[in-house]
Amino acid sequence: MRSLLVFLLFVLVSHGLYAQKVILKGKITDPKGLPVPFASVYELNTTTGTSANSEGEYQLKLSPGKHTIIFKAIGFSQELRELDLQSDQFISVILTGAIYELKDVIVRAFSDDPAYEVIRNAIRERNYYLNETDEYTADVYIKGMQKLLGAPKKFLGRNIDDLGNQIGLDSNRKGILYLSESESKLSYMQPGKYREVMISSKVSGSNRAFSFNRASDMGINFYQNLLEMEGLSARPFVSPIADNALFYYRYRLLGTSIENGQMINKIELIPKRSADPVFRGVIYILEDSWRIHSADLYLTKESNIQFVDTLNIRQEFIPVNAKSWMPSSVRFDFSGGFLGFKFGGYYIALYNNYDLNPGLNPKDFREVLNISREVNKKDTAYWKQARPIPLTAEEQIDYVKKEALATRRESKVYLDSLDKANNKLKPLNFLIGTGYNPRNRFKKEYYQFGSMINSLFYNTVEGFGINYRASYSKQIDSLTNKFLRYTGKVRYGLSSEKFYASFSASIPLESSRFVFNTGSDVLDLSDQESINQLGNSINSLYYERNLLKLYESRFLNLSYLKPFGSVQTSLSAEYSNRRPLQNTSDYTIRDLTRREFTSNNPLVPGSDLPMFSENQAFKIKLRASYAFSNDYATYPSGKFYRPSKYPLLGLNYERGLKGLFGSDVDYSRISLDLTKTDIKLGLLGHSAFWLGAGKFINDRKIYYIDYKHFIGVQTLGYTPRVNSFLYLDYYNFSTADQYLEGHFEHNFSGFLFNKLPLLRKLKLNELAGFNFLGTPATNSYSEFYMGIKYLNFRALYGWSYLNGKKADFGFRIATGL
Repeated sequence: MRSLLVFLLFVLVSHGLYAQKVILKGKITDPKGLPVPFASVYELNTTTGTSANSEGEYQLKLSPGKHTIIFKAIGFSQELRELDLQSDQFISVILTGAIYELKDVIVRAFSDDPAYEVIRNAIRERNYYLNETDEYTADVYIKGMQKLLGAPKKFLGRNIDDLGNQIGLDSNRKGILYLSESESKLSYMQPGKYREVMISSKVSGSNRAFSFNRASDMGINFYQNLLEMEGLSARPFVSPIADNALFYYRYRLLGTSIENGQMINKIELIPKRSADPVFRGVIYILEDSWRIHSADLYLTKESNIQFVDTLNIRQEFIPVNAKSWMPSSVRFDFSGGFLGFKFGGYYIALYNNYDLNPGLNPKDFREVLNISREVNKKDTAYWKQARPIPLTAEEQIDYVKKEALATRRESKVYLDSLDKANNKLKPLNFLIGTGYNPRNRFKKEYYQFGSMINSLFYNTVEGFGINYRASYSKQIDSLTNKFLRYTGKVRYGLSSEKFYASFSASIPLESSRFVFNTGSDVLDLSDQESINQLGNSINSLYYERNLLKLYESRFLNLSYLKPFGSVQTSLSAEYSNRRPLQNTSDYTIRDLTRREFTSNNPLVPGSDLPMFSENQAFKIKLRASYAFSNDYATYPSGKFYRPSKYPLLGLNYERGLKGLFGSDVDYSRISLDLTKTDIKLGLLGHSAFWLGAGKFINDRKIYYIDYKHFIGVQTLGYTPRVNSFLYLDYYNFSTADQYLEGHFEHNFSGFLFNKLPLLRKLKLNELAGFNFLGTPATNSYSEFYMGIKYLNFRALYGWSYLNGKKADFGFRIATGL
């Protein structure tokens, strides 16, 4: 009986809740009957509203009674409808193009266009409107859709039709690639603090994924002088009403119109220089108040944007009260093409239910984002009721089709069929390609067997040899993306006739990780890994330069990594037996008369004297780094602290313990490092630096292997790191004393090259940098360099100086692969 009463109560309450709302829906078109995509629909004097979809269809939930509804879109005259809603209604609306008149405006030769007076007033008020609102909250709905508009039949030897069938494309290789929706509660507090709590998330084709939609990513603010668009451009873009906007833009008044008793100025933006980081399009400014009413702006290839050809930004504002206007919607439309693939899409954010006096607590803003495990659990019924922007027919079909595909993709039969095709051994790929990587996707188990070509090597210590690696990993939590990994490695040199083997395991714990590594191996004398296996093999065989110096180690290493808030810590303990090695081979493809191999002792290259005697070492290492950040984001996979405006501070301590387990070493070293890689300097680009200083507190018994080593480069190619040198010898500058190390690099982000027509299209970034090292033995070592960067490719030229005298110079190239 009690269950029946509860059920009846639930039905009555549910009926009452739904009865409180009626649905207004319809279609918005222009006079020719064409849909007006994403037109805004709002109730007058409220922040309750919605947007039409790309087909002009809208729906808005309202309480029964009388309402004044505004239908509007950028470039159209708004329509007001007085409605008495007692039940669901279907109302279609025709929006006519807005008429902007230039009457009573006289433009004389050699005088400013009237738009300049409007813009100057808007610039004067910019800072006020930027800081007008102390705090607010709003509900934000975001929908994102990306479509493939065309594709070749084959790409890199792979049949695109087969891939298209797996991801839901049609027979012409067209269709939706990504479709997602999300709801969030957005909070804001001066100065510039945001907090976002995602309420729900839906991704077409996946019941487990979380959408990429972030309200903070959609928050473009033209009241800022410069607008950062990370990933789209290395340069920020100049706002049309920035303090120095008149240096970058020309303006033309296209006309004025009246809306709700207020005059709106329609102003065209014309870049003074096509390559400047500026917008094109139209901005609408309210007369007298000089605030932004709306904007319809775009960026093109001329602005040197990456990945897309065109990005259109449309933003609309609504009055929240008598004094404040807030964004009602912002939309990004994009299109582009690459290697025969054509794509396009949009992201739209809809803002509702503003509260300008929410009484926020500053402490809550330590968490800038919260995405819980439950946000993607909402079912179809929930989204049908909650979704403010109707789905188009294409989007409805995509959800249904992708849901069926997702169910199929998660079945054991389907996954086994994919694995069966993938797990076939391809001899050529195993020999010279990516190796052999079988998997069991249903059990989430993955195997990796390296290719033979990447395992072969030559060095003068071992001769020709093989260094083969294989690993096994298992995903133990898909939400937190935690993997259990085991790796085994064997190594054998034909000339040295010695065999080595090692095994490692990486075991994730709840909020930490344990790493175990044991066995025997041949290792670099420098713990900074001077030159990779392939690079040393090429230099040895073809240029007769055996740059890599090696020793033998039999070891056991245990490491534990754990974060404590924004402090990252790691503790490791290692026992090793270390033996010096000597050259056993002098084979070379080219026998250069002016060059010969050096010994395996980098400090005495002309002698085969062992660099050290065989010894045992037990060492502990501790590192703690602090990001000076109290802000964090909470994801289903855990809590992650956000980058700080301050540098990252690192503290390191290393201790060699004599006598423990027969250890011979007795020393201790402490060091500090300070680094920051994203110092933004506006239109001048961005900088990065790394500073390090350390000292051996005692060195009663220390071997060369335990010295402080530095990241040097002695070859044309190198791997860029923030604390790497370009011309430093791999081994000769290592120290067992105190040291000071500094690195600085500035990326001008095209500030110079964008002004040169022939170079502009290459989208090159200019680099300049400086490196410094000081030790008691070498006194002063410095490097200066300059060059270019494109994506991950770098080409640099520089000079090095030792104690004021030129030591080396030349080119350095990095691919970043």
